[in-house]
Amino acid sequence: MPDALLLLPDFVLIALGALLCRHTPLDRKLWDGVERLVYYVLFPALLFNTILRSALTPGTAVPLVASGAAVVACGIVLAYALRLVPGVDARLHASGAQTAFRFNTYVALAVSERLAGAQGLAWTALLLAVCVPMVNVAAVWPLARHGGQSTLRELVRNPLILATGSGLAARLLGLQLPELATITLTRIGGAALPLGLMAVGAGLQMGALKEGPRLAAALLAIRHLLLPALAIAIVRAARLPAAEQSVLVAFAAMPTASSAYVLAVRMGGHGGYVAGLVTLSTLVAMVGMPLALAALQALG
Repeated sequence: MPDALLLLPDFVLIALGALLCRHTPLDRKLWDGVERLVYYVLFPALLFNTILRSALTPGTAVPLVASGAAVVACGIVLAYALRLVPGVDARLHASGAQTAFRFNTYVALAVSERLAGAQGLAWTALLLAVCVPMVNVAAVWPLARHGGQSTLRELVRNPLILATGSGLAARLLGLQLPELATITLTRIGGAALPLGLMAVGAGLQMGALKEGPRLAAALLAIRHLLLPALAIAIVRAARLPAAEQSVLVAFAAMPTASSAYVLAVRMGGHGGYVAGLVTLSTLVAMVGMPLALAALQALG
């Protein structure tokens, strides 16, 4: 099956979440609770368990992880550079810059599993272990600076950073959980991806993008055009194996993180503007991600 079709079931789940939220009694109030459950319980359990059980060692994945970190770092630099453009609203930029380099971890794990099975899931877990702290620091810093809040406090409370950090620490120490605990975590984590994808769909909305359309276009161009193109160039230059190339290019073409909206609202940013960016990014990725993978395949 072509890579583009492998992504279809995940986007179907996103569409299902949107339909359930808008056309059934399972309205926004319910999905707010689902988002919190996934973000604070299910998804951290999945990340921790995946990293702990991974057969990979940091040494074997250095080229892949370094390539992913390079792509993310370039996205951060490009997003921050937009603040220097004359006429850019400081609050809109502080709120929306994160959408250019953050990625939807639910979609990333689901897609990587479809592209390369359990191995792809393990690769992406290691990418997340390195890149999640990077993007969270980069996302929190401008909002904290703009709102006069503590960057360090926001970082140490982030459940994704806590889960990835503790998973890496346990993996490096060689710790093994009892079988009952492993089975429990596996079942908890198994609920994270379908519920997370449907929650993404339930949260889709077009908000206040008209307040900064040029900034929005620039942020989405970084997210869905420049970063996938950069990833293709990097994986070919690094001569990564074909499966790793597909996983990394898909990772670079992800829709932005749906939790960007939660972060912006909690830290006093422009929530409506970020909600519009998240919505449009998800829609663009439905086309852009398969195109990026097709471009990779076309190049051999």
